[in-house]
Amino acid sequence: MPKLKTHSGAKKRFRVTASGRFKRKRAGTRHILTKKSSSRMRHLTKSGMVHKTDEDRLRTLLPYA
Repeated sequence: MPKLKTHSGAKKRFRVTASGRFKRKRAGTRHILTKKSSSRMRHLTKSGMVHKTDEDRLRTLLPYA
């Protein structure tokens, strides 16, 4: 069976945890920052987890993760 290619966009955006779940960054920290409160920005810096329903899709994009 041939080797599978890893999706380049996905490998830059997601990391695999020790338990096999996927970590992601939160959206909304790039621009239009003046109207966002500092507490909101602080919460956005924390990483989130990918939802369980999307994990199968990510496993096809990141076959060796």
